[in-house]
Formats: sequence, structure tokens, C-alpha cells
Amino acid sequence: MKHYNGTLVILALLSALVGMQGCHWAAENVEPEEQEGNLIAVKLVAAAQVEVAKTTHQPASVFSYYETEIRARVSGYVSELAADIGDVVKTGDVLARVDVPELDTQKETLVAQIDLLLAEEQLAEAGVELADAALRAASANVEQVKSQRASAEASLAAIEAEFQRTEDLVNRGTLQNRMLDEVRKKRDSELATIKAVLSAISAAEAEVAVAVAERAAAQARQKMAKANTTVTRKRLDELQVSLRFATIIAPFDGLITERHINLGDLINGRTDDASKPLFRLSKVDRLRIHIPVPESDAPFVQSGDSIKLTFPSFASEPPIRATVTRRTGSLNPNTRTMTVEAEIGNPDGKLMPGMFGQAHIELEPQAAMTMLPSRAVRFDDNGRAFVYLIDSNNRVQIADVSAGMDTGTEIEILSGIMPGDQVIGAHLKRFSTGQQVRPL
Repeated sequence: MKHYNGTLVILALLSALVGMQGCHWAAENVEPEEQEGNLIAVKLVAAAQVEVAKTTHQPASVFSYYETEIRARVSGYVSELAADIGDVVKTGDVLARVDVPELDTQKETLVAQIDLLLAEEQLAEAGVELADAALRAASANVEQVKSQRASAEASLAAIEAEFQRTEDLVNRGTLQNRMLDEVRKKRDSELATIKAVLSAISAAEAEVAVAVAERAAAQARQKMAKANTTVTRKRLDELQVSLRFATIIAPFDGLITERHINLGDLINGRTDDASKPLFRLSKVDRLRIHIPVPESDAPFVQSGDSIKLTFPSFASEPPIRATVTRRTGSLNPNTRTMTVEAEIGNPDGKLMPGMFGQAHIELEPQAAMTMLPSRAVRFDDNGRAFVYLIDSNNRVQIADVSAGMDTGTEIEILSGIMPGDQVIGAHLKRFSTGQQVRPL
């Protein structure tokens, strides 16, 4: 009897096991989407065609309008320090002075040399005047001798006439020969006088030539003396330029942002010196904003495009309005971006060089675009964009799309779906093609 009851228990257990397996097999052969309670609830969003402006959002960096490193052009010791970091200076304001005693000594030497050269100029000028006087005297002597020649020639002509008359009378026997001899002696005397006058004229003309040469030499000495004075004056001017460099001045209005000197420091004025500058001066009442625009947006940026700038330091304040002032027109090969620059006023000094913010650039006027919320567009490991498109039977279709402009909250869909198509919105689960879902 006990054996029979045990057999019944075993048969009952086997029947129960077979029943459970049959139920499990039936459950496995039912499709998940046919089990209403197992369908995943999703929120659908529709691709909408809206009027939006093409924009780009990029980081923005603040730079000084001008910034320069101020260095010394002379070597010496800092004798005066008139500016420090944080000081606002104007063009021409003295920032520091450098003591250069050797240049001061050189200046005194050159001034003394100029005085000496001026005296030499005066001496050379006196030599020219003396040479001119000698030339005038020689010229007057020539004229005087030439006038004596005329007188001597007249006397010779008269004695020649007398000699011919006397000779004629002697030949006729009217006068004696001794009278002709006396006249001949007079004629010979006049001829000798003529020769002497001609010699005197030659000597006087030679004196004139010597006087002319001496005047030319005196003028050359005077010119050389003036040239020496001019050269020395230029050397003095050059030295004074170097002395002016001993006074360090501000080249433009700005803010002293760095100072690397102290009183008594030795300054090296070599242009190849790699040491730190004396000061760094920044023009901050007007600033430059640099915006790196990626290659995809760079062709659409034009001068005059509107820009909205926001900075974390002033998050509660409205955006700063600006326009594109200039663009480089080429891409940086390392970053594949084009630098866009905007200029903004900063009269109150609120913005500081080095600040970082965001720039919203309006590239094109408003146009109709197909947009989806950013979280409705997925991207795979290769950067491929896709969406979970829902058909009329609430089944999923994975649709590849081309993404365009990203506003931060919405993404432009260039192709892949049409306006009005419904896709799954933000959801953590992955879906497969043909999977049925339950729209909320």
C-alpha cells in the first residue's frame, strides 16, 4: 500500500513538471510586442520645419588691443622708477630713467670738439678772405703793369717815328750821324722798357694764378672745416638720441601689466638680450576678441556678421553685442580653424585680457530648416548620426541622417527624414529595427 502511494506521488510530480514546461514553451512562442505589458514606453518628437538663422557657437578669448614689451636701448643703472603694475599711463609718460654717465661724458667731449671745429671754421674763413685780398692785389698789379705796357708802347712808337725821321735827314746829309745814334739809343731803351713791362705782366699774371690757387685751397680748407663740424654735430645728435632712450616712456595709452626692474638695477641695452622686458604695456580700453571657427562654418563668416558674447564672470548680465571686424581667411593646419576677430570697447575696464567666454555668431539670415531636439539625434562610435524613426505601426526604423547646425538644444537635419516624421526622443535604451514600442 505504501509502495502504491509513492508511485502516485511520483506521477503527480511528473505531470506538474510537464505542465510547467508546456506553459514555458507557450510563453517563449509569443512575440514580445504582442505582450502589451512588455512594450517599452517612449516619448515621440516630430521633426519640425522652423525659421532659424544659421549660427555657430565657439569659444572666445579676450586680448589687448595693443600689447608691447618695453625694453631699454642703453645700458646703465635704473635711477628713477615712475610706474608700477596696475598704473594707467598716457602716451609719453615717463616710466623709468636710466643713468648712463659715460654717454654724458661723450656728449661733453663732442660739444668741446664742436667749439674747436667752429674756431677752425673761422680760421679757414679768414684764410679765404686773405686769399681773396691777395687775388685782388695780384689782379690790380696786372692791370697796372698792363697800363705801363701801353705807355711804353706809345713811347716806343714815338721814338720809332723820330728814329725814321732822323735817319732820313742823316741820309740826306742834313743831320750828322751822331744824332741818329742818340735817337737809336733812345729807341733801344724803349724796346728794353717794353720787354721789362712784358716780363712784369707775365709775373703779375703768375701772381694772379697763385692767388687763385691759394684762394681755392683756402676755400677747400673752409669746406673741410665745415664738414668736420657737421660730422661732429651728427655724432652729437646720434648720442643725444641714445640719451633720450635713457628715459623710458609709454608708447601709447594703456595699463602696466608687468614690471621687471627695481631701483639700482643694471640694464643691458643689447637688442639680442633674451632677458625679461622692463615693462609690459597693454591697451585695454579697447579689446580684441579672437574666435576659432571650425572649417565647416568658416566659409560662411563675413565681416560685419553679428556676434553675441557671454562670459562666465558676468553670467547674470546680458550678452555683449559685437560684429566681425576681420577674419584671417585661412585655416590653422593644426586645429583646422579660422581665427575671427571682433573689436569691442572696454572703457570701464570690466573685461580683462585672458578672459574666456562663448561667442554666438550669426552666419546667415533666417531660413526654413528641419530641426530636432539634440537628444533625439544619436551618434555611433564612428560619428555617424542616426535617429529612431517610428512608422504607423509604432515600429522602430533606424534612419541615418545628416546633421547640420547645432544650436545647443536643437540640431539641423539636412537629410534622412522629412518634416513631420516622428522619432524617439531622449531615451537611455537602444532600439533595433522592427522593434515595436508604446508611444506615450
